[in-house]
Amino acid sequence: MISLFVTAYFAKDLILPIVLGFLLALTLSPVGRGLNRVGVPHPVSAFLLVTATTLVIAAVVLLSAGTVAIWSDEIPQMGREIQIKLSGVSSAVETMRSASEEVQKLGTDTATTPQEVVVRQPGLLDTAMDTVSKTGASLAVILILALFLLGSGELFYLKLVQAMPTLKEKKRALHTVYAVEKRVSRYLLTIATINAILGILVGTYLTILGLPSAYIWGIAAFMLNFLPYIGGFAGVLLVAGFSLVTFDTVGYAMLAPIGYLTLTLVEGQIITPWLVGRRLEMNTVAVFLTVVFWGWLWGIPGALVAVPFLVVFKVVCENFEPLHTIGSFLSAEQVKPDDMRDQAAMSASE
Repeated sequence: MISLFVTAYFAKDLILPIVLGFLLALTLSPVGRGLNRVGVPHPVSAFLLVTATTLVIAAVVLLSAGTVAIWSDEIPQMGREIQIKLSGVSSAVETMRSASEEVQKLGTDTATTPQEVVVRQPGLLDTAMDTVSKTGASLAVILILALFLLGSGELFYLKLVQAMPTLKEKKRALHTVYAVEKRVSRYLLTIATINAILGILVGTYLTILGLPSAYIWGIAAFMLNFLPYIGGFAGVLLVAGFSLVTFDTVGYAMLAPIGYLTLTLVEGQIITPWLVGRRLEMNTVAVFLTVVFWGWLWGIPGALVAVPFLVVFKVVCENFEPLHTIGSFLSAEQVKPDDMRDQAAMSASE
């Protein structure tokens, strides 16, 4: 198991695009099946869906790239403006910092000054070009793999059935695969739709408040909401910082993060549980630990795919009897005391 995770860590650049390609294909598979029912062949529907996804990604990049580049240049100035508006808090922090520096000086031997070694870092342009090239290559792998998976239709299922030795095992394997695909694809498509609506609402609300380039925060809300708990908190902090720089008064500036927080709370506590249903709800502890682990292993991309990983694993556990206990632990459904007593009695009788 440890060797598996070590391999996943060092092979992230290879494994992550493949995983995202499978998840994208699962997300779009209900739409592809719907098109197939009305007479559109699998290869044609796959081409249409992947092309539409590519156009959406290109539109998002074109709309946001320029503004984000400008913001990145203005980050130092934004930091100074936030510090001025929060002068009361920053003065207390500065006092603590100065005190800690004085303590550190007392414990430092001033007679010997260690020689500093400066490691020359790659230039900003080189780093940016390297990031863009890696991201572009990963996106190409994701989209092409999703195209092949969606265009193959039932091919993988037929191959799986042919690999099973008996008719009973063929039926069981086919039932399990269809159950996994149906529940996971519906979950992913539902969550993606909910996040898209949340992004539209956040962008609209911030536009009404008068926040410049509010649509970028809508895009950010869509992306960040794939991170349970952490994403919403990060979005609130980012919007709070930007609104403090933009608006004159702190009171009016706080309306932006308050509205963002309200929308995410309504989505997370009411809308998503109602649409997704109890059957696919996750144990919050398991979700948090999964996000932390995959975030540590693969960074932000790992945190984004953590919950889909967990959903796939939970559905697989529920469809294989030896793994039912793990699936029950991952579920948010509470076991009633009467059910626990019945299970204990059955175990004792055995």
